[in-house]
Amino acid sequence: MQIRSFTEADRPFLRTLFLAARKTNWTWLDPHQWQLEDFDSATLEETIWVAEGAGQRLGFAAVLENDNFLHSLFIDPRCQGQGVGSALLREVQARFTSTGALKCLAANAPARRFYRQHGWEEISRGLSEHGEYILMHYVLPARR
Repeated sequence: MQIRSFTEADRPFLRTLFLAARKTNWTWLDPHQWQLEDFDSATLEETIWVAEGAGQRLGFAAVLENDNFLHSLFIDPRCQGQGVGSALLREVQARFTSTGALKCLAANAPARRFYRQHGWEEISRGLSEHGEYILMHYVLPARR
């Protein structure tokens, strides 16, 4: 598996992956208004990293680099549990210049567990259009 920068050729597949992953994992939300183009607005102005293996796109991470903020991490539902998310997360964390941050939906217990296993700490809670979220921080190893 390799992690590489996004290219426009990735967009059609990542749109589909983003929609499929949300439908599979965010079962407590109503998916009827979700569209393929949601990927475009969700990742606008962000740096996107793509995980690829055997010539197939497996997942992506989208980051607001100036803020050290991981905005999105989505894996093809057929590839979850195979280390793709961990590889993408390591790539993102290695690029942080200070404490990293993300917001994880409180109802997404598997994602919260995943981030905690990778050294992220739950800091506070808030509300978003998709429900309660948890703000999580990742402190760079040299600064712990």
